[in-house]
Amino acid sequence: MNHGSRRPPQRRRCSRLDGPPSQLGGLLVDLRTTKGFTLRQVEEATGNAVSNAYLSQLEKGRVQKPSPNVLQRLAVVYAVPYESLMQKAGYLAPSDGDGARKPRRLSAFALDDLSAEEEVDLLRYLAFIRSRKPAK
Repeated sequence: MNHGSRRPPQRRRCSRLDGPPSQLGGLLVDLRTTKGFTLRQVEEATGNAVSNAYLSQLEKGRVQKPSPNVLQRLAVVYAVPYESLMQKAGYLAPSDGDGARKPRRLSAFALDDLSAEEEVDLLRYLAFIRSRKPAK
């Protein structure tokens, strides 16, 4: 039965901050869409330091090793730990659970019993809350 051209919204897969580096693009897409930003809005939010075309290439996985400067700008815009993006890009090794220090996290994630999935969910919720606040 045809109900017009309306398609149900597609659900994006959940990328984890601590997943393999090859998932950086998926994580960047998730973070951007969670914030409700277009590629051009991210470009503007980074002070034009990250072009929308370059971000598109990152999200599609065509750029595997963005510079740390790019990752730092995106971490600020998306309100995520810089170290997490560095780890996803392959610059930092993931902690192996042998007592090595975890990368610095936002104070909201100071609880050691949060799973990586819960951390991502909290980041998404924080982005949602921030998106509802009026601009100053």
